[in-house]
Amino acid sequence: MRIVVLTGAGISAESGVPTFRDAGGLWEGHRVEDVATPEGFAANPELVLRFYDERRRGAASVQPNAAHRALARLEGAIGSELLVVTQNVDDLHERAGSRNLVHMHGELRRALCRACGSRPDWTADLIDRPPCPVCGQRMLRPDVVWFGELPYDLDRIEQAVVACDVFVSIGTSGAVYPAAGYVAMAAAFGARTVELNLVPTAAIVPFDDVRAGRAGEIVPAWVDEVIATRRTGTSGTLA
Repeated sequence: MRIVVLTGAGISAESGVPTFRDAGGLWEGHRVEDVATPEGFAANPELVLRFYDERRRGAASVQPNAAHRALARLEGAIGSELLVVTQNVDDLHERAGSRNLVHMHGELRRALCRACGSRPDWTADLIDRPPCPVCGQRMLRPDVVWFGELPYDLDRIEQAVVACDVFVSIGTSGAVYPAAGYVAMAAAFGARTVELNLVPTAAIVPFDDVRAGRAGEIVPAWVDEVIATRRTGTSGTLA
């Protein structure tokens, strides 16, 4: 049973990571255009670097929750048959134990060198313009995919979505493409689709199974079902 799990801000919110935008359209008090676009960075790099330095420190101060740990447990049970694709830039999945993982929108704990294109691991601040450990140029920026930029590993993700038997969306709004289109793609190729979310989304293609509730409660319960299904050899409601 090949499973692709797409995770969004909702899974990390229960660990204390702020969701991407509040009801007023602001991200931690800033317009998204100012802190999450190449144009915003060009206009005010100091603001953007400070913003992501704060986000990096904030993400380091929180811990994985039961939903992150449940997905790591599922990987331990089914191995490479599970791929977690996350839109989140924190490292909570890794700290919970997930290894077969794609960060399609980049990572706070990496920097991106605008001079040489390298993506070094990074835990310190960027505001003081430290040199790139590869080329030495002081042209590092956060390795976060901004609006107008291409997400990472799209070919790998799409191949996995097309080939999966079960596609699961956890804690995502279903409003940001290309991720929002994966449920339709999976369904078109015959996968069973499952949504685990605090509030069901209005997906263009309805999910086969929708479960509403806190990620820390409904994700572990779903993982228990999957593992039990594998042990008994029955399909249940999962495939």
